[in-house]
Amino acid sequence: MLPQARIAAVATACPPHVLEQSEVIERSREIFAPDIPGFDRFTDAYRNAAIETRHSCVPIDWYAQSHPFSERNDLFIENAVDLLAEVTEKLFAECGITAKDVDGLVVVSTTGVATPSLDALLLERLPFRRDVQRLPIFGLGCGGGVTGLARAAQLAMTRPDSCVLFLVVELCGLTFRVNDISKSNIIATALFGDGAAGALLGCGFEGPAVKAWGEHTWNDSLDVMGWEIGDDGLRVLFSRDIPHLVRSQLGAPAKAFLSNQGLTVGDIARHACHPGGAKVLDALEELYELPPGELTTAREVLRQNGNMSAATAMFVLAETMKDGTPGHWLMSALGPGFTATFALLEAS
Repeated sequence: MLPQARIAAVATACPPHVLEQSEVIERSREIFAPDIPGFDRFTDAYRNAAIETRHSCVPIDWYAQSHPFSERNDLFIENAVDLLAEVTEKLFAECGITAKDVDGLVVVSTTGVATPSLDALLLERLPFRRDVQRLPIFGLGCGGGVTGLARAAQLAMTRPDSCVLFLVVELCGLTFRVNDISKSNIIATALFGDGAAGALLGCGFEGPAVKAWGEHTWNDSLDVMGWEIGDDGLRVLFSRDIPHLVRSQLGAPAKAFLSNQGLTVGDIARHACHPGGAKVLDALEELYELPPGELTTAREVLRQNGNMSAATAMFVLAETMKDGTPGHWLMSALGPGFTATFALLEAS
Protein backbone atom coordinates (compact mmCIF):
# COMPACT_ATOMS: atom_id res chain seq x y z
CA MET A 1 0.00 0.00 0.00
CA LEU A 2 1.15 3.53 -0.75
CA PRO A 3 1.75 5.74 2.29
CA GLN A 4 -0.98 8.27 3.02
CA ALA A 5 -0.65 11.92 2.20
CA ARG A 6 -1.32 14.19 5.16
CA ILE A 7 -2.33 17.84 5.32
CA ALA A 8 0.20 19.79 7.35
CA ALA A 9 -1.60 23.14 7.14
CA VAL A 10 -4.34 25.07 5.34
CA ALA A 11 -4.30 28.85 4.77
CA THR A 12 -6.63 31.38 3.16
CA ALA A 13 -6.48 34.92 1.78
CA CYS A 14 -9.00 37.50 0.60
CA PRO A 15 -8.58 40.64 -1.51
CA PRO A 16 -8.90 44.01 0.25
CA HIS A 17 -12.29 45.37 -0.85
CA VAL A 18 -15.18 44.33 1.41
CA LEU A 19 -18.66 44.33 -0.12
CA GLU A 20 -21.55 44.60 2.33
CA GLN A 21 -24.59 42.70 1.09
CA SER A 22 -26.83 45.67 1.87
CA GLU A 23 -24.72 47.89 -0.39
CA VAL A 24 -24.68 45.24 -3.13
CA ILE A 25 -28.49 45.23 -3.12
CA GLU A 26 -28.63 48.99 -3.61
CA ARG A 27 -25.99 49.00 -6.34
CA SER A 28 -27.72 46.11 -8.12
CA ARG A 29 -31.00 48.00 -8.00
CA GLU A 30 -29.30 51.02 -9.62
CA ILE A 31 -27.84 48.81 -12.36
CA PHE A 32 -30.73 46.46 -13.13
CA ALA A 33 -33.98 48.22 -12.21
CA PRO A 34 -34.07 50.51 -15.28
CA ASP A 35 -34.08 47.45 -17.57
CA ILE A 36 -35.97 44.95 -15.42
CA PRO A 37 -39.49 46.03 -14.42
CA GLY A 38 -40.24 44.81 -10.93
CA PHE A 39 -36.58 44.21 -10.12
CA ASP A 40 -37.37 44.42 -6.40
CA ARG A 41 -38.77 40.90 -6.58
CA PHE A 42 -35.18 39.73 -7.03
CA THR A 43 -33.95 41.42 -3.85
CA ASP A 44 -35.24 38.50 -1.76
CA ALA A 45 -32.50 36.41 -3.39
CA TYR A 46 -29.91 38.76 -1.91
CA ARG A 47 -31.51 38.83 1.53
CA ASN A 48 -32.10 35.07 1.67
CA ALA A 49 -28.55 34.19 0.57
CA ALA A 50 -27.36 34.15 4.22
CA ILE A 51 -24.42 36.36 3.20
CA GLU A 52 -23.40 39.53 5.02
CA THR A 53 -20.04 40.36 3.44
CA ARG A 54 -17.88 39.33 0.51
CA HIS A 55 -14.44 40.30 -0.70
CA SER A 56 -13.52 41.73 -4.09
CA CYS A 57 -10.26 42.46 -5.90
CA VAL A 58 -11.85 45.63 -7.33
CA PRO A 59 -13.89 48.37 -5.59
CA ILE A 60 -17.66 48.27 -5.88
CA ASP A 61 -17.76 51.17 -8.33
CA TRP A 62 -15.93 48.99 -10.88
CA TYR A 63 -19.02 46.83 -11.28
CA ALA A 64 -21.15 49.71 -12.56
CA GLN A 65 -19.14 49.96 -15.79
CA SER A 66 -18.69 47.73 -18.82
CA HIS A 67 -15.27 46.09 -19.17
CA PRO A 68 -13.72 44.10 -22.03
CA PHE A 69 -12.43 40.59 -21.46
CA SER A 70 -8.83 41.78 -21.85
CA GLU A 71 -9.17 44.16 -18.91
CA ARG A 72 -10.92 41.57 -16.77
CA ASN A 73 -8.29 38.95 -17.49
CA ASP A 74 -5.39 41.31 -16.78
CA LEU A 75 -6.98 42.03 -13.40
CA PHE A 76 -7.46 38.31 -12.85
CA ILE A 77 -3.80 37.47 -13.45
CA GLU A 78 -2.47 40.37 -11.35
CA ASN A 79 -4.69 39.72 -8.35
CA ALA A 80 -4.63 35.93 -8.55
CA VAL A 81 -0.83 35.79 -8.36
CA ASP A 82 -0.82 38.26 -5.45
CA LEU A 83 -3.32 36.13 -3.50
CA LEU A 84 -1.54 32.86 -4.30
CA ALA A 85 1.73 34.33 -3.07
CA GLU A 86 0.04 35.48 0.14
CA VAL A 87 -1.42 32.03 0.82
CA THR A 88 1.90 30.36 0.04
CA GLU A 89 3.85 32.57 2.42
CA LYS A 90 1.31 31.91 5.19
CA LEU A 91 1.74 28.15 4.70
CA PHE A 92 5.53 28.37 4.68
CA ALA A 93 5.49 30.43 7.88
CA GLU A 94 3.17 27.99 9.64
CA CYS A 95 5.14 24.90 8.60
CA GLY A 96 8.62 26.37 8.87
CA ILE A 97 9.67 25.58 5.29
CA THR A 98 10.68 27.58 2.22
CA ALA A 99 9.88 27.48 -1.47
CA LYS A 100 12.99 25.36 -2.03
CA ASP A 101 11.37 22.54 -0.05
CA VAL A 102 8.40 22.22 -2.43
CA ASP A 103 8.57 19.34 -4.93
CA GLY A 104 5.10 19.64 -6.50
CA LEU A 105 2.76 22.54 -7.19
CA VAL A 106 -0.95 22.07 -8.04
CA VAL A 107 -2.94 25.24 -8.87
CA VAL A 108 -6.70 25.33 -9.52
CA SER A 109 -8.71 28.21 -10.98
CA THR A 110 -11.63 28.65 -13.37
CA THR A 111 -12.40 32.40 -13.30
CA GLY A 112 -9.67 33.59 -15.66
CA VAL A 113 -7.15 32.42 -18.23
CA ALA A 114 -3.37 32.48 -17.88
CA THR A 115 -0.80 31.04 -20.26
CA PRO A 116 1.89 30.75 -18.93
CA SER A 117 -0.23 29.32 -16.15
CA LEU A 118 -0.60 30.78 -12.67
CA ASP A 119 1.88 28.29 -11.20
CA ALA A 120 4.53 29.40 -13.71
CA LEU A 121 3.85 33.04 -12.84
CA LEU A 122 4.18 32.20 -9.14
CA LEU A 123 7.62 30.74 -9.80
CA GLU A 124 8.72 34.20 -10.89
CA ARG A 125 7.40 35.68 -7.64
CA LEU A 126 8.80 33.19 -5.11
CA PRO A 127 12.11 31.26 -5.19
CA PHE A 128 10.84 27.75 -5.98
CA ARG A 129 13.28 25.23 -7.37
CA ARG A 130 13.29 25.10 -11.14
CA ASP A 131 12.63 21.34 -11.16
CA VAL A 132 9.35 21.64 -9.22
CA GLN A 133 6.57 19.55 -10.79
CA ARG A 134 3.66 21.75 -11.86
CA LEU A 135 0.01 20.83 -12.44
CA PRO A 136 -2.36 23.67 -13.43
CA ILE A 137 -6.05 22.68 -13.46
CA PHE A 138 -8.82 24.68 -15.19
CA GLY A 139 -12.54 24.05 -15.61
CA LEU A 140 -13.56 22.36 -12.35
CA GLY A 141 -15.61 25.30 -11.12
CA CYS A 142 -16.91 25.00 -7.56
CA GLY A 143 -15.68 21.41 -7.38
CA GLY A 144 -12.06 22.42 -7.85
CA GLY A 145 -11.16 22.80 -4.18
CA VAL A 146 -12.00 19.18 -3.37
CA THR A 147 -10.78 17.63 -6.62
CA GLY A 148 -7.60 19.71 -6.59
CA LEU A 149 -6.79 18.62 -3.05
CA ALA A 150 -7.26 15.01 -4.14
CA ARG A 151 -4.92 15.46 -7.12
CA ALA A 152 -2.30 17.02 -4.84
CA ALA A 153 -2.62 14.07 -2.45
CA GLN A 154 -2.15 11.66 -5.35
CA LEU A 155 0.98 13.51 -6.42
CA ALA A 156 2.36 13.40 -2.87
CA MET A 157 1.72 9.67 -2.60
CA THR A 158 3.70 8.89 -5.74
CA ARG A 159 6.78 10.37 -4.07
CA PRO A 160 6.43 9.68 -0.33
CA ASP A 161 9.35 11.93 0.62
CA SER A 162 7.97 14.93 -1.29
CA CYS A 163 6.23 18.15 -0.26
CA VAL A 164 3.30 19.23 -2.44
CA LEU A 165 1.74 22.69 -2.40
CA PHE A 166 -1.91 22.89 -3.41
CA LEU A 167 -3.36 26.32 -4.25
CA VAL A 168 -6.74 27.54 -5.46
CA VAL A 169 -7.86 31.06 -6.38
CA GLU A 170 -11.16 32.29 -7.76
CA LEU A 171 -12.02 35.91 -8.60
CA CYS A 172 -15.70 35.43 -9.34
CA GLY A 173 -16.56 39.13 -9.21
CA LEU A 174 -14.55 39.84 -12.36
CA THR A 175 -17.08 37.82 -14.38
CA PHE A 176 -19.96 40.20 -13.57
CA ARG A 177 -21.48 41.76 -16.72
CA VAL A 178 -23.26 45.05 -16.18
CA ASN A 179 -25.38 44.71 -19.36
CA ASP A 180 -26.47 41.11 -18.76
CA ILE A 181 -30.00 40.96 -17.33
CA SER A 182 -30.18 37.15 -17.25
CA LYS A 183 -31.29 35.52 -14.00
CA SER A 184 -27.94 33.71 -13.72
CA ASN A 185 -26.03 37.00 -13.78
CA ILE A 186 -28.38 38.63 -11.27
CA ILE A 187 -28.23 35.69 -8.86
CA ALA A 188 -24.44 35.61 -9.23
CA THR A 189 -24.32 39.16 -7.87
CA ALA A 190 -26.09 37.90 -4.75
CA LEU A 191 -23.75 34.97 -4.14
CA PHE A 192 -20.21 35.16 -5.45
CA GLY A 193 -17.05 36.59 -3.93
CA ASP A 194 -13.28 36.41 -4.38
CA GLY A 195 -10.76 34.39 -2.38
CA ALA A 196 -7.78 32.05 -2.39
CA ALA A 197 -6.68 29.13 -0.26
CA GLY A 198 -4.07 26.41 -0.14
CA ALA A 199 -2.60 23.45 1.70
CA LEU A 200 0.75 21.75 2.19
CA LEU A 201 0.67 17.97 1.82
CA GLY A 202 3.18 15.19 2.23
CA CYS A 203 3.45 11.66 3.54
CA GLY A 204 5.95 12.76 6.19
CA PHE A 205 3.76 15.46 7.73
CA GLU A 206 1.52 15.36 10.77
CA GLY A 207 -2.13 16.20 10.18
CA PRO A 208 -5.34 14.77 8.73
CA ALA A 209 -4.74 11.97 6.23
CA VAL A 210 -6.35 12.05 2.81
CA LYS A 211 -7.81 8.54 2.85
CA ALA A 212 -9.86 8.43 -0.37
CA TRP A 213 -11.47 10.54 -3.07
CA GLY A 214 -14.11 10.06 -5.73
CA GLU A 215 -16.31 11.73 -8.33
CA HIS A 216 -19.64 11.20 -10.03
CA THR A 217 -20.67 12.93 -13.27
CA TRP A 218 -24.33 12.73 -14.29
CA ASN A 219 -25.50 12.05 -17.83
CA ASP A 220 -26.93 14.89 -19.91
CA SER A 221 -26.07 17.52 -17.30
CA LEU A 222 -23.68 19.87 -19.11
CA ASP A 223 -26.16 22.76 -18.90
CA VAL A 224 -26.44 22.74 -15.10
CA MET A 225 -23.33 24.83 -14.41
CA GLY A 226 -20.53 26.44 -16.41
CA TRP A 227 -19.45 29.41 -18.54
CA GLU A 228 -20.38 30.89 -21.87
CA ILE A 229 -17.60 32.92 -23.47
CA GLY A 230 -18.51 36.37 -24.79
CA ASP A 231 -16.63 39.38 -26.09
CA ASP A 232 -16.77 40.88 -22.62
CA GLY A 233 -15.70 37.76 -20.76
CA LEU A 234 -17.10 34.75 -18.97
CA ARG A 235 -20.87 34.55 -18.58
CA VAL A 236 -22.06 32.40 -15.69
CA LEU A 237 -24.55 29.61 -16.28
CA PHE A 238 -26.21 27.70 -13.49
CA SER A 239 -29.53 26.03 -12.95
CA ARG A 240 -32.03 27.16 -10.35
CA ASP A 241 -32.67 23.45 -9.74
CA ILE A 242 -29.32 22.76 -8.02
CA PRO A 243 -30.84 22.43 -4.50
CA HIS A 244 -33.42 20.01 -5.94
CA LEU A 245 -30.65 18.06 -7.70
CA VAL A 246 -28.79 17.79 -4.40
CA ARG A 247 -31.87 16.38 -2.67
CA SER A 248 -32.86 14.02 -5.45
CA GLN A 249 -29.60 12.97 -7.08
CA LEU A 250 -26.59 13.39 -4.75
CA GLY A 251 -27.55 10.80 -2.15
CA ALA A 252 -26.77 7.68 -4.19
CA PRO A 253 -23.19 8.64 -5.28
CA ALA A 254 -22.36 10.10 -1.87
CA LYS A 255 -23.47 6.98 -0.03
CA ALA A 256 -21.77 4.74 -2.62
CA PHE A 257 -18.50 6.61 -2.09
CA LEU A 258 -18.74 6.16 1.67
CA SER A 259 -19.80 2.52 1.31
CA ASN A 260 -16.68 1.82 -0.75
CA GLN A 261 -14.70 2.96 2.30
CA GLY A 262 -16.79 0.83 4.66
CA LEU A 263 -18.63 3.85 6.07
CA THR A 264 -22.10 5.36 6.29
CA VAL A 265 -23.13 8.99 6.71
CA GLY A 266 -23.45 8.33 10.42
CA ASP A 267 -19.72 7.59 10.65
CA ILE A 268 -18.71 11.10 9.56
CA ALA A 269 -17.49 13.26 12.44
CA ARG A 270 -17.20 16.52 10.46
CA HIS A 271 -18.46 17.73 7.09
CA ALA A 272 -16.43 20.23 5.08
CA CYS A 273 -19.03 20.94 2.39
CA HIS A 274 -18.76 23.57 -0.28
CA PRO A 275 -21.48 26.08 0.68
CA GLY A 276 -22.89 26.85 -2.74
CA GLY A 277 -25.74 28.76 -1.13
CA ALA A 278 -28.08 28.63 1.84
CA LYS A 279 -30.61 26.38 0.05
CA VAL A 280 -27.84 24.01 -1.00
CA LEU A 281 -26.69 23.73 2.62
CA ASP A 282 -30.27 22.98 3.69
CA ALA A 283 -30.36 20.19 1.10
CA LEU A 284 -26.97 18.83 2.20
CA GLU A 285 -28.11 18.65 5.81
CA GLU A 286 -31.08 16.54 4.73
CA LEU A 287 -28.87 14.33 2.58
CA TYR A 288 -26.29 13.73 5.31
CA GLU A 289 -29.02 13.21 7.93
CA LEU A 290 -27.99 16.23 9.99
CA PRO A 291 -30.22 18.51 12.07
CA PRO A 292 -31.20 21.76 10.32
CA GLY A 293 -28.44 24.33 10.72
CA GLU A 294 -25.84 21.73 11.72
CA LEU A 295 -23.33 22.74 9.01
CA THR A 296 -22.31 25.72 11.09
CA THR A 297 -18.77 26.05 9.73
CA ALA A 298 -19.93 26.12 6.11
CA ARG A 299 -22.69 28.57 6.97
CA GLU A 300 -20.25 30.91 8.71
CA VAL A 301 -17.84 30.83 5.75
CA LEU A 302 -20.77 31.64 3.47
CA ARG A 303 -21.90 34.48 5.74
CA GLN A 304 -18.49 36.15 5.81
CA ASN A 305 -17.24 35.41 2.30
CA GLY A 306 -20.06 34.35 0.01
CA ASN A 307 -19.52 31.62 -2.56
CA MET A 308 -15.90 31.82 -3.74
CA SER A 309 -16.30 28.90 -6.13
CA ALA A 310 -13.50 26.32 -5.73
CA ALA A 311 -11.78 28.20 -2.90
CA THR A 312 -14.77 27.98 -0.59
CA ALA A 313 -14.44 24.33 0.44
CA MET A 314 -10.84 25.02 1.44
CA PHE A 315 -12.01 27.92 3.64
CA VAL A 316 -14.36 25.45 5.34
CA LEU A 317 -11.52 22.95 5.71
CA ALA A 318 -9.29 25.64 7.26
CA GLU A 319 -11.91 26.25 9.97
CA THR A 320 -12.44 22.50 10.44
CA MET A 321 -8.68 22.06 10.95
CA LYS A 322 -8.79 24.62 13.79
CA ASP A 323 -11.48 22.55 15.54
CA GLY A 324 -9.50 19.33 15.11
CA THR A 325 -12.37 16.93 15.85
CA PRO A 326 -10.97 13.38 15.57
CA GLY A 327 -12.50 10.88 13.19
CA HIS A 328 -13.64 10.85 9.58
CA TRP A 329 -14.17 14.13 7.74
CA LEU A 330 -16.05 14.32 4.45
CA MET A 331 -15.34 17.06 1.94
CA SER A 332 -17.88 17.45 -0.86
CA ALA A 333 -18.61 19.90 -3.66
CA LEU A 334 -20.46 20.20 -6.96
CA GLY A 335 -19.03 21.53 -10.20
CA PRO A 336 -19.52 21.70 -13.95
CA GLY A 337 -19.94 18.42 -15.66
CA PHE A 338 -22.38 18.20 -13.70
CA THR A 339 -20.08 16.52 -11.17
CA ALA A 340 -20.07 15.69 -7.48
CA THR A 341 -16.63 15.34 -5.94
CA PHE A 342 -15.70 13.86 -2.54
CA ALA A 343 -12.64 13.51 -0.36
CA LEU A 344 -12.45 11.46 2.82
CA LEU A 345 -10.03 12.72 5.49
CA GLU A 346 -9.15 11.12 8.82
CA ALA A 347 -7.98 13.12 11.81
CA SER A 348 -6.51 11.58 14.93
